[in-house]
Amino acid sequence: MPTSSRPREAVAQIRRVAQERFGFDALRAGQLEPIRAVLAGQDTLAVLPTGAGKSAIYQIAASLLPGPTVVVSPLIALQRDQVESLETHDAGAAAEVNASLSATARRETFEELQEGELAFLFLAPEQFANPETFEQIRAAKPSLFVVDEAHCISEWGHDFRPDYLRLGGVIAALGHPTILALTATASPPVREEIVERLGMVEPRVIVSGFDRPNIWLGVETFADEDEKRDALLDRVVEAAKPGIVYAATRKHAEGIAHALQARGVKAAAYHAGMKSHHREEIQTAFMEGALEVIVATTAFGMGIDKADVRFVFHVDVSDSVDSYYQEIGRAGRDGQPATAILFYDPQDLGLQRFLAAGAGVDADEVAQVMEILEGRRKPIAPTQLAKKLELSDTRLLRILNRLEDIGAVAIGADGAVTATRKAPAPEEAAAEAAEENDRHRAFARTRVDMIRSYAEVRDCRRKYLLTYFGEDFEPPCGNCDNCDAGVYVRANPRDEPFPVDSRVVHKVWGEGLVIRYEGDKIVVLFDEAGYRTLALPVVEEEDLLRPAEDSSPDEEGG
Repeated sequence: MPTSSRPREAVAQIRRVAQERFGFDALRAGQLEPIRAVLAGQDTLAVLPTGAGKSAIYQIAASLLPGPTVVVSPLIALQRDQVESLETHDAGAAAEVNASLSATARRETFEELQEGELAFLFLAPEQFANPETFEQIRAAKPSLFVVDEAHCISEWGHDFRPDYLRLGGVIAALGHPTILALTATASPPVREEIVERLGMVEPRVIVSGFDRPNIWLGVETFADEDEKRDALLDRVVEAAKPGIVYAATRKHAEGIAHALQARGVKAAAYHAGMKSHHREEIQTAFMEGALEVIVATTAFGMGIDKADVRFVFHVDVSDSVDSYYQEIGRAGRDGQPATAILFYDPQDLGLQRFLAAGAGVDADEVAQVMEILEGRRKPIAPTQLAKKLELSDTRLLRILNRLEDIGAVAIGADGAVTATRKAPAPEEAAAEAAEENDRHRAFARTRVDMIRSYAEVRDCRRKYLLTYFGEDFEPPCGNCDNCDAGVYVRANPRDEPFPVDSRVVHKVWGEGLVIRYEGDKIVVLFDEAGYRTLALPVVEEEDLLRPAEDSSPDEEGG
Protein backbone atom coordinates (compact mmCIF):
# COMPACT_ATOMS: atom_id res chain seq x y z
CA MET A 1 0.00 0.00 0.00
CA PRO A 2 1.86 3.13 -1.13
CA THR A 3 1.95 6.14 1.11
CA SER A 4 0.83 9.58 0.05
CA SER A 5 3.43 12.11 -1.07
CA ARG A 6 1.54 14.82 0.83
CA PRO A 7 2.68 15.13 4.46
CA ARG A 8 -0.79 15.52 5.99
CA GLU A 9 -2.21 12.62 4.02
CA ALA A 10 0.80 10.47 4.91
CA VAL A 11 0.36 11.18 8.63
CA ALA A 12 -3.37 10.41 8.40
CA GLN A 13 -2.54 7.13 6.64
CA ILE A 14 -0.02 6.19 9.33
CA ARG A 15 -2.50 6.92 12.10
CA ARG A 16 -5.23 4.98 10.33
CA VAL A 17 -3.02 1.88 10.03
CA ALA A 18 -1.94 2.24 13.68
CA GLN A 19 -5.57 2.30 14.77
CA GLU A 20 -7.15 -0.20 12.39
CA ARG A 21 -4.41 -2.86 12.27
CA PHE A 22 -2.70 -2.46 15.63
CA GLY A 23 -5.48 -1.09 17.81
CA PHE A 24 -3.68 2.10 18.90
CA ASP A 25 -5.89 4.96 20.02
CA ALA A 26 -2.95 7.27 19.32
CA LEU A 27 0.75 7.04 18.53
CA ARG A 28 3.12 7.55 21.45
CA ALA A 29 5.65 10.37 21.60
CA GLY A 30 8.61 9.62 19.37
CA GLN A 31 6.87 7.08 17.10
CA LEU A 32 5.51 9.23 14.28
CA GLU A 33 8.71 10.89 13.07
CA PRO A 34 10.73 7.66 12.63
CA ILE A 35 7.83 6.10 10.73
CA ARG A 36 7.58 9.12 8.42
CA ALA A 37 11.34 9.08 7.84
CA VAL A 38 11.37 5.38 6.95
CA LEU A 39 8.42 5.75 4.59
CA ALA A 40 10.30 8.60 2.90
CA GLY A 41 13.17 6.19 2.26
CA GLN A 42 15.54 7.75 4.82
CA ASP A 43 17.93 5.65 6.87
CA THR A 44 16.80 6.25 10.45
CA LEU A 45 18.21 5.78 13.93
CA ALA A 46 15.52 6.03 16.63
CA VAL A 47 16.69 6.23 20.24
CA LEU A 48 13.62 5.76 22.44
CA PRO A 49 13.29 4.48 26.01
CA THR A 50 12.14 0.98 26.83
CA GLY A 51 8.36 0.85 26.78
CA ALA A 52 8.07 3.61 24.15
CA GLY A 53 6.83 1.19 21.49
CA LYS A 54 9.89 0.86 19.26
CA SER A 55 8.61 -2.33 17.62
CA ALA A 56 5.46 -0.52 16.50
CA ILE A 57 7.64 1.82 14.43
CA TYR A 58 8.81 -0.89 12.05
CA GLN A 59 5.53 -2.79 12.20
CA ILE A 60 3.50 0.21 11.06
CA ALA A 61 6.09 1.35 8.51
CA ALA A 62 6.39 -2.15 7.03
CA SER A 63 2.61 -2.33 6.66
CA LEU A 64 2.84 0.64 4.30
CA LEU A 65 5.84 -0.57 2.29
CA PRO A 66 6.03 -3.14 -0.52
CA GLY A 67 8.21 -6.22 -0.05
CA PRO A 68 9.27 -8.04 3.11
CA THR A 69 10.92 -6.56 6.17
CA VAL A 70 14.00 -8.18 7.71
CA VAL A 71 14.36 -7.69 11.47
CA VAL A 72 17.70 -8.45 13.13
CA SER A 73 17.22 -9.23 16.81
CA PRO A 74 19.89 -10.69 19.14
CA LEU A 75 17.84 -13.19 21.14
CA ILE A 76 15.53 -16.01 20.08
CA ALA A 77 13.13 -15.03 22.89
CA LEU A 78 12.86 -11.49 21.49
CA GLN A 79 12.25 -12.80 17.99
CA ARG A 80 9.55 -15.17 19.22
CA ASP A 81 7.79 -12.45 21.20
CA GLN A 82 7.62 -10.22 18.12
CA VAL A 83 6.33 -13.01 15.87
CA GLU A 84 3.60 -13.82 18.39
CA SER A 85 2.71 -10.13 18.70
CA LEU A 86 2.35 -9.73 14.93
CA GLU A 87 0.15 -12.81 14.72
CA THR A 88 -2.47 -10.98 16.81
CA HIS A 89 -2.69 -8.15 14.25
CA ASP A 90 -3.61 -7.92 10.58
CA ALA A 91 -0.06 -6.88 9.68
CA GLY A 92 1.09 -9.79 7.50
CA ALA A 93 2.65 -13.15 8.26
CA ALA A 94 5.86 -13.31 10.34
CA ALA A 95 8.45 -16.01 10.92
CA GLU A 96 11.81 -16.52 12.61
CA VAL A 97 14.98 -18.21 11.39
CA ASN A 98 17.32 -19.41 14.11
CA ALA A 99 19.19 -22.42 15.43
CA SER A 100 16.05 -23.82 17.08
CA LEU A 101 14.41 -24.56 13.70
CA SER A 102 14.56 -27.96 12.07
CA ALA A 103 15.88 -28.21 8.51
CA THR A 104 12.32 -28.80 7.26
CA ALA A 105 10.91 -25.77 9.09
CA ARG A 106 13.77 -23.64 7.83
CA ARG A 107 13.15 -24.71 4.23
CA GLU A 108 9.41 -24.05 4.52
CA THR A 109 10.07 -20.58 5.96
CA PHE A 110 12.28 -19.63 3.03
CA GLU A 111 9.73 -21.00 0.55
CA GLU A 112 7.09 -18.73 2.12
CA LEU A 113 9.53 -15.81 1.90
CA GLN A 114 10.19 -16.38 -1.82
CA GLU A 115 6.49 -16.78 -2.59
CA GLY A 116 5.72 -13.43 -0.99
CA GLU A 117 3.74 -14.92 1.87
CA LEU A 118 5.94 -13.45 4.63
CA ALA A 119 5.83 -9.78 5.56
CA PHE A 120 8.40 -10.09 8.38
CA LEU A 121 11.45 -12.29 8.84
CA PHE A 122 13.24 -12.26 12.21
CA LEU A 123 16.77 -13.56 12.69
CA ALA A 124 19.94 -13.08 14.70
CA PRO A 125 23.02 -11.55 13.01
CA GLU A 126 25.01 -14.79 13.11
CA GLN A 127 22.49 -16.32 10.69
CA PHE A 128 24.05 -14.28 7.89
CA ALA A 129 27.16 -16.44 8.17
CA ASN A 130 25.09 -19.11 6.41
CA PRO A 131 25.37 -18.42 2.64
CA GLU A 132 21.95 -19.97 1.99
CA THR A 133 20.27 -17.59 4.44
CA PHE A 134 21.87 -14.57 2.84
CA GLU A 135 20.99 -15.66 -0.70
CA GLN A 136 17.39 -16.38 0.25
CA ILE A 137 17.02 -12.91 1.76
CA ARG A 138 18.73 -11.20 -1.17
CA ALA A 139 16.39 -12.98 -3.60
CA ALA A 140 13.38 -11.74 -1.60
CA LYS A 141 14.53 -8.09 -2.05
CA PRO A 142 13.56 -6.67 1.35
CA SER A 143 12.42 -3.06 1.35
CA LEU A 144 13.23 -2.43 5.02
CA PHE A 145 16.15 -3.70 7.11
CA VAL A 146 15.54 -3.29 10.84
CA VAL A 147 18.35 -3.54 13.40
CA ASP A 148 16.83 -3.97 16.85
CA GLU A 149 19.01 -3.40 19.95
CA ALA A 150 21.30 -1.46 17.61
CA HIS A 151 23.68 -0.49 20.43
CA CYS A 152 24.98 -4.09 20.17
CA ILE A 153 27.01 -3.00 17.13
CA SER A 154 28.98 -0.48 19.16
CA GLU A 155 31.97 -1.26 21.31
CA TRP A 156 30.82 1.67 23.47
CA GLY A 157 27.39 0.03 23.82
CA HIS A 158 26.60 -1.91 27.00
CA ASP A 159 25.79 -5.14 25.13
CA PHE A 160 28.41 -5.20 22.35
CA ARG A 161 28.04 -8.29 20.14
CA PRO A 162 30.71 -8.92 17.49
CA ASP A 163 28.22 -10.67 15.17
CA TYR A 164 26.51 -7.31 14.67
CA LEU A 165 29.65 -6.05 12.91
CA ARG A 166 28.81 -8.00 9.76
CA LEU A 167 25.51 -6.13 9.28
CA GLY A 168 27.03 -3.21 7.39
CA GLY A 169 28.37 -5.62 4.77
CA VAL A 170 25.04 -7.45 4.65
CA ILE A 171 23.10 -4.25 4.03
CA ALA A 172 25.47 -3.18 1.26
CA ALA A 173 25.27 -6.60 -0.41
CA LEU A 174 21.46 -6.44 -0.28
CA GLY A 175 21.54 -3.23 -2.31
CA HIS A 176 21.06 -0.98 0.72
CA PRO A 177 17.36 -1.25 1.58
CA THR A 178 16.12 1.47 3.90
CA ILE A 179 17.69 0.99 7.34
CA LEU A 180 15.84 1.46 10.62
CA ALA A 181 18.05 1.11 13.70
CA LEU A 182 16.36 1.00 17.10
CA THR A 183 17.81 1.22 20.60
CA ALA A 184 16.65 2.20 24.08
CA THR A 185 19.90 3.88 25.07
CA ALA A 186 22.69 5.40 23.07
CA SER A 187 25.00 8.22 24.09
CA PRO A 188 26.56 10.38 21.33
CA PRO A 189 29.57 8.11 20.63
CA VAL A 190 27.31 5.05 20.46
CA ARG A 191 24.98 6.81 18.03
CA GLU A 192 27.90 7.81 15.83
CA GLU A 193 29.25 4.26 15.75
CA ILE A 194 25.84 2.77 14.90
CA VAL A 195 25.51 5.14 11.94
CA GLU A 196 29.05 4.47 10.73
CA ARG A 197 29.11 0.69 11.10
CA LEU A 198 25.72 0.18 9.46
CA GLY A 199 26.73 2.40 6.55
CA MET A 200 23.70 4.64 7.02
CA VAL A 201 23.41 7.36 4.35
CA GLU A 202 22.39 10.87 5.49
CA PRO A 203 20.43 9.36 8.40
CA ARG A 204 17.71 10.89 10.47
CA VAL A 205 18.72 10.51 14.12
CA ILE A 206 15.74 10.89 16.43
CA VAL A 207 16.32 10.96 20.19
CA SER A 208 13.20 11.17 22.33
CA GLY A 209 11.79 10.62 25.77
CA PHE A 210 14.70 9.40 27.90
CA ASP A 211 13.13 10.60 31.11
CA ARG A 212 11.60 7.97 33.42
CA PRO A 213 10.06 10.36 35.97
CA ASN A 214 8.53 7.57 38.09
CA ILE A 215 11.98 6.22 39.07
CA TRP A 216 13.45 7.83 42.19
CA LEU A 217 17.22 8.20 41.80
CA GLY A 218 19.65 8.06 44.67
CA VAL A 219 23.24 7.32 45.70
CA GLU A 220 24.44 6.14 49.10
CA THR A 221 28.17 6.57 49.68
CA PHE A 222 30.35 4.31 51.83
CA ALA A 223 33.99 4.04 52.79
CA ASP A 224 33.78 0.47 54.05
CA GLU A 225 32.78 -2.61 52.01
CA ASP A 226 31.10 -4.42 54.91
CA GLU A 227 29.08 -1.34 55.81
CA LYS A 228 27.96 -0.99 52.19
CA ARG A 229 26.96 -4.65 51.98
CA ASP A 230 24.94 -4.48 55.22
CA ALA A 231 23.16 -1.32 54.03
CA LEU A 232 22.25 -2.98 50.75
CA LEU A 233 20.88 -6.06 52.48
CA ASP A 234 18.80 -3.89 54.82
CA ARG A 235 17.36 -1.89 51.94
CA VAL A 236 16.46 -5.01 49.95
CA VAL A 237 14.73 -6.61 52.95
CA GLU A 238 12.72 -3.43 53.56
CA ALA A 239 11.90 -2.64 49.91
CA ALA A 240 8.70 -3.42 48.03
CA LYS A 241 9.38 -6.31 45.68
CA PRO A 242 10.18 -7.71 43.13
CA GLY A 243 13.57 -6.15 42.49
CA ILE A 244 16.97 -6.54 40.86
CA VAL A 245 20.41 -6.16 42.43
CA TYR A 246 23.34 -5.72 40.04
CA ALA A 247 26.87 -6.80 41.00
CA ALA A 248 30.12 -6.48 39.06
CA THR A 249 31.32 -10.08 39.43
CA ARG A 250 29.83 -13.58 39.57
CA LYS A 251 31.32 -14.21 43.00
CA HIS A 252 29.80 -11.03 44.41
CA ALA A 253 26.37 -11.84 42.91
CA GLU A 254 26.38 -15.30 44.50
CA GLY A 255 27.51 -13.93 47.86
CA ILE A 256 24.78 -11.29 48.00
CA ALA A 257 22.12 -13.82 46.92
CA HIS A 258 23.14 -16.23 49.70
CA ALA A 259 23.10 -13.42 52.27
CA LEU A 260 19.59 -12.39 51.20
CA GLN A 261 18.39 -15.99 51.38
CA ALA A 262 19.72 -16.16 54.94
CA ARG A 263 17.53 -13.15 55.78
CA GLY A 264 14.39 -14.75 54.38
CA VAL A 265 14.32 -13.16 50.93
CA LYS A 266 13.46 -15.39 47.98
CA ALA A 267 16.58 -14.51 46.00
CA ALA A 268 18.85 -16.16 43.44
CA ALA A 269 22.06 -15.28 41.63
CA TYR A 270 22.16 -15.03 37.83
CA HIS A 271 25.30 -14.83 35.70
CA ALA A 272 26.88 -16.09 32.49
CA GLY A 273 28.85 -18.78 34.33
CA MET A 274 25.70 -20.80 34.94
CA LYS A 275 24.40 -23.42 32.55
CA SER A 276 21.78 -22.02 30.20
CA HIS A 277 18.96 -24.22 31.50
CA HIS A 278 19.69 -23.06 35.07
CA ARG A 279 19.57 -19.40 33.98
CA GLU A 280 16.28 -20.02 32.19
CA GLU A 281 14.78 -21.62 35.33
CA ILE A 282 15.80 -18.64 37.46
CA GLN A 283 14.52 -16.14 34.91
CA THR A 284 11.18 -17.95 34.63
CA ALA A 285 10.81 -18.07 38.42
CA PHE A 286 11.46 -14.34 38.64
CA MET A 287 9.09 -13.47 35.80
CA GLU A 288 6.31 -15.59 37.32
CA GLY A 289 6.77 -14.21 40.85
CA ALA A 290 8.27 -17.29 42.52
CA LEU A 291 11.48 -15.30 43.13
CA GLU A 292 11.43 -11.87 44.78
CA VAL A 293 14.95 -10.73 43.89
CA ILE A 294 17.48 -11.49 41.17
CA VAL A 295 21.12 -10.72 42.05
CA ALA A 296 22.78 -10.48 38.68
CA THR A 297 25.73 -9.47 36.63
CA THR A 298 25.04 -7.63 33.39
CA ALA A 299 24.26 -11.04 31.82
CA PHE A 300 20.70 -10.45 33.04
CA GLY A 301 18.64 -7.85 31.24
CA MET A 302 18.20 -7.90 27.47
CA GLY A 303 14.77 -9.19 26.57
CA ILE A 304 13.54 -9.00 30.17
CA ASP A 305 10.26 -7.10 30.27
CA LYS A 306 8.80 -7.48 33.75
CA ALA A 307 6.58 -4.46 34.29
CA ASP A 308 6.33 -4.48 38.09
CA VAL A 309 10.01 -4.35 39.15
CA ARG A 310 9.95 -1.97 42.11
CA PHE A 311 13.68 -1.40 42.57
CA VAL A 312 17.05 -1.75 40.89
CA PHE A 313 19.97 -1.51 43.31
CA HIS A 314 23.64 -1.52 42.30
CA VAL A 315 25.97 -2.94 44.91
CA ASP A 316 28.88 -2.19 42.55
CA VAL A 317 29.35 0.79 40.26
CA SER A 318 28.59 0.21 36.56
CA ASP A 319 31.23 0.58 33.84
CA SER A 320 29.49 3.60 32.29
CA VAL A 321 26.44 5.83 32.48
CA ASP A 322 25.14 3.98 29.39
CA SER A 323 25.10 0.66 31.25
CA TYR A 324 23.72 2.16 34.44
CA TYR A 325 20.81 3.87 32.73
CA GLN A 326 19.89 0.75 30.77
CA GLU A 327 19.95 -1.32 33.96
CA ILE A 328 17.86 1.03 36.11
CA GLY A 329 15.42 1.33 33.21
CA ARG A 330 14.20 -2.17 34.06
CA ALA A 331 12.40 -0.70 37.07
CA GLY A 332 8.90 0.73 37.03
CA ARG A 333 7.90 -0.14 33.48
CA ASP A 334 4.29 -0.19 34.66
CA GLY A 335 4.54 3.54 35.32
CA GLN A 336 4.22 3.09 39.08
CA PRO A 337 6.83 4.47 41.54
CA ALA A 338 10.16 2.62 41.56
CA THR A 339 13.57 3.17 43.11
CA ALA A 340 17.12 3.11 41.72
CA ILE A 341 19.97 3.36 44.22
CA LEU A 342 23.71 3.12 43.62
CA PHE A 343 25.58 1.88 46.71
CA TYR A 344 28.83 3.67 46.04
CA ASP A 345 32.32 3.13 47.40
CA PRO A 346 34.93 5.20 45.48
CA GLN A 347 37.31 2.24 45.78
CA ASP A 348 34.99 0.26 43.47
CA LEU A 349 36.11 2.45 40.59
CA GLY A 350 39.44 0.65 40.60
CA LEU A 351 37.83 -2.54 39.29
CA GLN A 352 35.98 -0.72 36.53
CA ARG A 353 39.12 1.17 35.51
CA PHE A 354 40.95 -2.16 35.36
CA LEU A 355 38.18 -3.67 33.22
CA ALA A 356 38.11 -0.57 31.02
CA ALA A 357 41.80 -1.03 30.30
CA GLY A 358 40.79 -4.38 28.84
CA ALA A 359 42.90 -6.81 26.92
CA GLY A 360 45.01 -5.12 24.30
CA VAL A 361 45.87 -6.30 20.83
CA ASP A 362 49.26 -7.93 20.39
CA ALA A 363 51.30 -6.31 17.62
CA ASP A 364 52.81 -9.63 16.51
CA GLU A 365 49.37 -11.23 16.26
CA VAL A 366 48.06 -8.29 14.23
CA ALA A 367 50.99 -8.62 11.84
CA GLN A 368 50.35 -12.37 11.50
CA VAL A 369 46.69 -11.74 10.63
CA MET A 370 47.70 -9.26 7.94
CA GLU A 371 50.34 -11.58 6.53
CA ILE A 372 47.75 -14.33 6.02
CA LEU A 373 45.21 -11.93 4.50
CA GLU A 374 47.76 -10.38 2.15
CA GLY A 375 48.64 -13.82 0.83
CA ARG A 376 45.06 -14.65 -0.11
CA ARG A 377 42.94 -13.55 -3.03
CA LYS A 378 39.71 -14.87 -1.56
CA PRO A 379 38.06 -13.89 1.74
CA ILE A 380 38.56 -16.17 4.72
CA ALA A 381 36.07 -17.07 7.46
CA PRO A 382 37.06 -15.81 10.94
CA THR A 383 36.80 -19.33 12.37
CA GLN A 384 39.30 -20.59 9.77
CA LEU A 385 41.59 -17.65 10.43
CA ALA A 386 41.44 -18.22 14.20
CA LYS A 387 42.33 -21.88 13.69
CA LYS A 388 45.33 -21.01 11.51
CA LEU A 389 46.65 -18.58 14.11
CA GLU A 390 45.61 -20.63 17.17
CA LEU A 391 43.71 -17.65 18.56
CA SER A 392 40.40 -17.60 20.43
CA ASP A 393 37.44 -16.19 18.51
CA THR A 394 37.17 -13.31 20.97
CA ARG A 395 40.83 -12.34 20.61
CA LEU A 396 40.68 -12.54 16.81
CA LEU A 397 37.52 -10.41 16.66
CA ARG A 398 39.22 -7.74 18.77
CA ILE A 399 42.12 -7.68 16.30
CA LEU A 400 39.78 -7.57 13.29
CA ASN A 401 37.81 -4.72 14.86
CA ARG A 402 40.97 -2.66 15.19
CA LEU A 403 42.08 -3.50 11.65
CA GLU A 404 38.66 -2.52 10.31
CA ASP A 405 38.86 0.76 12.26
CA ILE A 406 42.07 1.69 10.40
CA GLY A 407 40.70 0.52 7.04
CA ALA A 408 43.04 -2.46 6.67
CA VAL A 409 40.36 -5.16 6.37
CA ALA A 410 36.81 -5.50 5.10
CA ILE A 411 34.19 -7.82 6.61
CA GLY A 412 31.74 -9.30 4.13
CA ALA A 413 28.05 -10.07 4.44
CA ASP A 414 28.87 -13.62 5.56
CA GLY A 415 31.48 -12.43 8.05
CA ALA A 416 34.41 -13.44 5.84
CA VAL A 417 37.46 -11.18 6.01
CA THR A 418 39.72 -9.79 3.32
CA ALA A 419 42.53 -7.25 3.20
CA THR A 420 41.58 -3.98 1.52
CA ARG A 421 43.46 -2.65 -1.48
CA LYS A 422 44.88 0.18 0.59
CA ALA A 423 45.87 -2.02 3.52
CA PRO A 424 49.22 -1.01 5.04
CA ALA A 425 52.12 -3.43 5.38
CA PRO A 426 51.74 -5.93 8.26
CA GLU A 427 54.17 -4.12 10.57
CA GLU A 428 52.58 -0.75 9.88
CA ALA A 429 49.09 -2.20 10.36
CA ALA A 430 50.18 -3.66 13.70
CA ALA A 431 51.43 -0.28 14.91
CA GLU A 432 48.29 1.55 13.75
CA ALA A 433 45.97 -1.08 15.26
CA ALA A 434 47.81 -0.92 18.59
CA GLU A 435 47.51 2.87 18.59
CA GLU A 436 43.78 2.63 17.85
CA ASN A 437 43.38 0.09 20.65
CA ASP A 438 45.11 2.43 23.10
CA ARG A 439 42.71 5.19 22.09
CA HIS A 440 39.72 2.94 22.73
CA ARG A 441 41.00 1.97 26.17
CA ALA A 442 41.69 5.60 27.11
CA PHE A 443 38.19 6.54 25.95
CA ALA A 444 36.69 3.70 28.02
CA ARG A 445 38.46 4.99 31.13
CA THR A 446 36.87 8.41 30.67
CA ARG A 447 33.44 6.72 30.63
CA VAL A 448 34.22 5.31 34.08
CA ASP A 449 34.93 8.90 35.15
CA MET A 450 31.41 9.85 34.03
CA ILE A 451 29.75 7.26 36.27
CA ARG A 452 31.98 8.52 39.10
CA SER A 453 30.71 12.04 38.39
CA TYR A 454 27.12 10.80 38.55
CA ALA A 455 27.77 9.24 41.95
CA GLU A 456 29.40 12.39 43.30
CA VAL A 457 27.44 15.15 41.51
CA ARG A 458 25.95 17.93 43.65
CA ASP A 459 23.09 18.59 41.27
CA CYS A 460 19.87 16.98 40.06
CA ARG A 461 20.70 13.38 39.16
CA ARG A 462 17.98 13.20 36.53
CA LYS A 463 19.44 16.27 34.82
CA TYR A 464 22.85 14.57 34.84
CA LEU A 465 21.53 11.41 33.16
CA LEU A 466 19.36 13.16 30.59
CA THR A 467 22.00 15.66 29.50
CA TYR A 468 24.48 12.79 29.16
CA PHE A 469 22.18 11.34 26.50
CA GLY A 470 21.63 14.68 24.81
CA GLU A 471 18.22 15.55 26.25
CA ASP A 472 17.78 18.93 27.92
CA PHE A 473 16.24 19.09 31.39
CA GLU A 474 15.64 21.92 33.84
CA PRO A 475 15.80 20.92 37.53
CA PRO A 476 14.48 20.25 40.06
CA CYS A 477 13.11 16.84 39.06
CA GLY A 478 11.52 16.37 42.48
CA ASN A 479 12.34 12.67 42.46
CA CYS A 480 16.02 12.23 43.34
CA ASP A 481 17.98 12.48 46.56
CA ASN A 482 19.71 15.74 45.63
CA CYS A 483 16.48 17.50 44.65
CA ASP A 484 14.84 16.19 47.82
CA ALA A 485 17.68 17.84 49.75
CA GLY A 486 17.47 21.06 47.71
CA VAL A 487 20.86 20.42 46.12
CA TYR A 488 20.48 21.31 42.45
CA VAL A 489 21.71 24.00 40.07
CA ARG A 490 19.49 26.04 37.77
CA ALA A 491 21.06 26.84 34.43
CA ASN A 492 22.08 30.43 33.77
CA PRO A 493 22.79 31.05 30.06
CA ARG A 494 25.28 33.76 31.00
CA ASP A 495 27.40 31.11 32.73
CA GLU A 496 27.30 28.75 29.75
CA PRO A 497 29.49 30.22 27.00
CA PHE A 498 29.04 27.20 24.70
CA PRO A 499 25.53 25.77 24.16
CA VAL A 500 24.91 22.17 25.18
CA ASP A 501 25.11 19.87 22.09
CA SER A 502 27.33 22.37 20.26
CA ARG A 503 30.72 21.41 18.81
CA VAL A 504 33.89 22.95 20.22
CA VAL A 505 37.63 22.69 19.58
CA HIS A 506 40.28 22.31 22.32
CA LYS A 507 43.87 23.37 21.76
CA VAL A 508 45.19 19.88 22.62
CA TRP A 509 42.27 17.43 22.47
CA GLY A 510 40.76 18.62 19.19
CA GLU A 511 37.03 18.61 18.43
CA GLY A 512 34.32 17.59 20.87
CA LEU A 513 30.67 17.90 21.86
CA VAL A 514 29.48 19.93 24.85
CA ILE A 515 27.57 17.47 27.05
CA ARG A 516 26.62 19.39 30.18
CA TYR A 517 27.54 22.00 32.77
CA GLU A 518 28.21 21.24 36.42
CA GLY A 519 28.25 24.55 38.27
CA ASP A 520 31.47 26.27 37.12
CA LYS A 521 32.59 23.21 35.11
CA ILE A 522 31.91 22.12 31.54
CA VAL A 523 31.86 18.48 30.38
CA VAL A 524 32.96 17.86 26.79
CA LEU A 525 32.99 14.57 24.88
CA PHE A 526 36.09 14.83 22.69
CA ASP A 527 36.25 12.72 19.55
CA GLU A 528 39.70 11.36 20.40
CA ALA A 529 40.22 12.01 24.12
CA GLY A 530 36.79 10.98 25.43
CA TYR A 531 34.91 12.71 28.25
CA ARG A 532 36.71 15.59 29.96
CA THR A 533 35.56 17.92 32.73
CA LEU A 534 37.07 21.41 32.52
CA ALA A 535 36.93 24.34 34.93
CA LEU A 536 35.20 27.24 33.14
CA PRO A 537 37.38 29.96 34.69
CA VAL A 538 40.47 28.19 33.33
CA VAL A 539 38.80 27.62 29.94
CA GLU A 540 38.00 31.31 29.64
CA GLU A 541 41.30 32.56 31.06
CA GLU A 542 43.42 30.32 28.82
CA ASP A 543 41.03 30.48 25.83
CA LEU A 544 41.06 26.67 25.70
CA LEU A 545 37.85 26.19 23.71
CA ARG A 546 36.34 27.82 20.66
CA PRO A 547 33.22 27.00 18.63
CA ALA A 548 33.55 24.47 15.79
CA GLU A 549 31.35 23.87 12.78
CA ASP A 550 28.90 21.05 13.56
CA SER A 551 29.36 18.07 11.24
CA SER A 552 27.12 15.59 13.10
CA PRO A 553 24.25 13.66 11.42
CA ASP A 554 20.80 15.25 11.15
CA GLU A 555 19.52 14.79 14.68
CA GLU A 556 16.53 15.93 16.61
CA GLY A 557 15.57 15.62 20.23
CA GLY A 558 12.21 14.73 21.63
